[in-house]
Amino acid sequence: MTLKQYTGRRVRDVLNKLFSVVFINPYQFQLALNSELREIKREVLNSSPDNPALKGRKVYSQFDEDGIIEEIFRRIGGGRTFVEIGCGDGLENNTHYLLLKGWSGSWVDASLDNVRKINCNLPDGRSRLRVIHDFVDEISVRSLIHDNEAIDLLSIDIDGNDLNVLLGITAFSKPKVICVEYNAKFPPPHIVSIRYDQQHRWAQDDYHGASLQAFVNALPEFQLVCCGLSGMNAFFVRRDLAGNFTEYPTEVLFQPLRVPFIYFESGHPRSYKFLANELSKTVPSVGLPYEGQQISAPH
Repeated sequence: MTLKQYTGRRVRDVLNKLFSVVFINPYQFQLALNSELREIKREVLNSSPDNPALKGRKVYSQFDEDGIIEEIFRRIGGGRTFVEIGCGDGLENNTHYLLLKGWSGSWVDASLDNVRKINCNLPDGRSRLRVIHDFVDEISVRSLIHDNEAIDLLSIDIDGNDLNVLLGITAFSKPKVICVEYNAKFPPPHIVSIRYDQQHRWAQDDYHGASLQAFVNALPEFQLVCCGLSGMNAFFVRRDLAGNFTEYPTEVLFQPLRVPFIYFESGHPRSYKFLANELSKTVPSVGLPYEGQQISAPH
């Protein structure tokens, strides 16, 4: 279970208990979240009017990542391929929506249960999505991504060695856009990262990942363009493609952790059904020859 999934479930449990004890209407709670979001966006508009986070919205992402990714690729153009490391069970991640828009790529997750759940709900023989079971580290990542392979979007959320794994990838591949979870407990200019440990497992405490400033300093070839307003994900664009983005100071783009936004709803409960329909279509593969342990759906 990733940090986001664990935190989200904890928040949902607490709020459900709160609803039952003090009779808070879930609809009113959603109205309160929307009101808070509007206020935060007003503040962001004042401090960084060109901030892509102002276009954030949720479809299948945890909060506003779907809209941010859409806005970034609207500015740089194109976008067809992705790799998402730490994809969860596929119902809530950063690339489910991209698949519905015709993208191709790989989902990678350390949980065999997540991989099996995905494969049980999506069709066999799909050409646009590889699902790989792997606990990724800075060494094994080389078997997932080939040298100089074209990746439009790289998304990483592994609750541990995120910075080391990211640097392991950028040493031989230069994605157009990077989305990576940062540890919002440490605002800029604080530089902190966990010590690399191939066997690291998140202990459900604050010892995970790296601070936003640590990522910024480690990625000189990429420009930080925004952070999601829930204070979890940072977005970087390769500098040769960043001409349509204003470069704001890191402390202006930093967002603190806002756990209640995990409870933000964008519609009825999520399902695999639209994605299963989409992947059942006959669509030529873009061709992402990833290796790794690909788990077939049980019959």
